[in-house]
Amino acid sequence: MTDLVPALRYRFGTYEADAATGELRKHGVRIKLNAQPFQVLLMLLGHPGQLLTREEISRDLWPDGTFIDFDHGVNSAVNRIREALGDTASNPRFVETLARRGYRFVAPVERIPLKEDPSPITSEQVATDQAAIPAESGTNPRFRILASPQELPKASYPVVQTLFTLLQFMYLGFYIGALANLAEIEDLFSPLPKATQALTILIVTAAILIPARAFVLSAALFHAPGAREKFLRIWPFLLILDELWSLSPFLLLHHINIGLALACATLLVYSPFAQRSLVLMGAGGVDAAIVHTR
Repeated sequence: MTDLVPALRYRFGTYEADAATGELRKHGVRIKLNAQPFQVLLMLLGHPGQLLTREEISRDLWPDGTFIDFDHGVNSAVNRIREALGDTASNPRFVETLARRGYRFVAPVERIPLKEDPSPITSEQVATDQAAIPAESGTNPRFRILASPQELPKASYPVVQTLFTLLQFMYLGFYIGALANLAEIEDLFSPLPKATQALTILIVTAAILIPARAFVLSAALFHAPGAREKFLRIWPFLLILDELWSLSPFLLLHHINIGLALACATLLVYSPFAQRSLVLMGAGGVDAAIVHTR
């Protein structure tokens, strides 16, 4: 093959790949991608819409022919690319597999010479960004309430991952504890005008949220591809129910006083927003997991 790595910056969707520095970025935030997968990504970006066979890719990665099991090596590199881009082989947005032949980059690619400044973000690109990560969207940054990734502080991956995981276990504890003490809660609800309806809402929402929270927890612990984007998509749904469950400390009024219950409930009101921030800071991210496992 000819030289596939000119001195260019490639832009595709919300991502940019800089051939000179070997960096992959999303919304200006660097995504970890090792040297060989990044080289394969540049090959694909250099020939968008064209088939690159495994043999062609392997000849560029291992020109001296010393790597024998190149098929496994190329597959592994493509898998790392998909993890970094939140892509899947079954429903590819960027890298498509052509069975027993090779790979093809299917998204539109813009080439930006390094001597030129990157072109400004167009309204079409903003719309694409908003569709990709709905929770980060906003019509005007001056009126945006939710933080963007660039506005959040840098923190180590173990810290944000641990905090996010603990919050999921906390919520699971709320749901399971409530269902295990229905008799006590029913007695607590009895003075309310619609006690039966309140108890029904508690049971139904807990039954819905237990599997939802288990899904979020599993995706974060096992670094599922696209976990971050999936969480941001379901976050508005979780926000509504989490705000409802911020009242859960009042279910313990047989054991604590109303002042302590109010203080705990006030903290829980912020919890959904804390979870979103932790995800944007790297919790559950595949790229962060790769950094800390290699």
